[in-house]
Amino acid sequence: MLILALDSSASPASAALLEDGRIISEFYMHTKQTHSQTLMPMVESVLRLSGRTLDDVDRIAVSAGPGSFTGVRIGVSCVKGMAMARNIPCAGVSTLRAMAENARGMEGVVCAVMDARCGQVYNAMFRVSGDSVERLCPDRALAIADLYAECAPYGAELLLVGDGAELCHRTFSAFGARLLPPMQRFQRAAGVALAAAETDETVTADALMPVYLRLPQAERELRKKNEQAKENSGI
Repeated sequence: MLILALDSSASPASAALLEDGRIISEFYMHTKQTHSQTLMPMVESVLRLSGRTLDDVDRIAVSAGPGSFTGVRIGVSCVKGMAMARNIPCAGVSTLRAMAENARGMEGVVCAVMDARCGQVYNAMFRVSGDSVERLCPDRALAIADLYAECAPYGAELLLVGDGAELCHRTFSAFGARLLPPMQRFQRAAGVALAAAETDETVTADALMPVYLRLPQAERELRKKNEQAKENSGI
């Protein structure tokens, strides 16, 4: 099986090809260029330089969230466009689950964490042992203080990954949590491909949707404004 995978859920962006369980090509960028500029050229490069075309692809996987609202939308939109024309099955992969692949082969508990701003982080916990990655909780958005209280009992067994890992490490280091190095810390398309290969669940291009975990800021502010207006009017 040939899986094409994309990730644009945060500042880095990447594209990768997985063939029969082996990463055969990956393009990773962490620059100031926007994902709308870089993502499709990366897809074209990993296919062309691997001697493959989109017609050879059996499944397209994408980090469907959580993450940057704009980044997630770009990735999902690119996959929908490619898959729809050729009726290629799609796989929407949790960004947090894909990041857990960075610690595969290690021993410990992975705390995958992304900065959700407003004092919150997106998080999921996984236990890794050898070639096994076991999910311990669903994807969620929670306060850093609440995550600290939950993670402290793991001590030095805790492995921090994600763009929010360094932010958490400032306090989590007090109980020995370890910060993975940059090349293992950030999400990448290779992790998306490996996670997608572990399941037979796919959807059509039409059914592929982003998973934000919480409403975009503009919508949150609008709801807050509407609630305040109702309170002021006595409704």
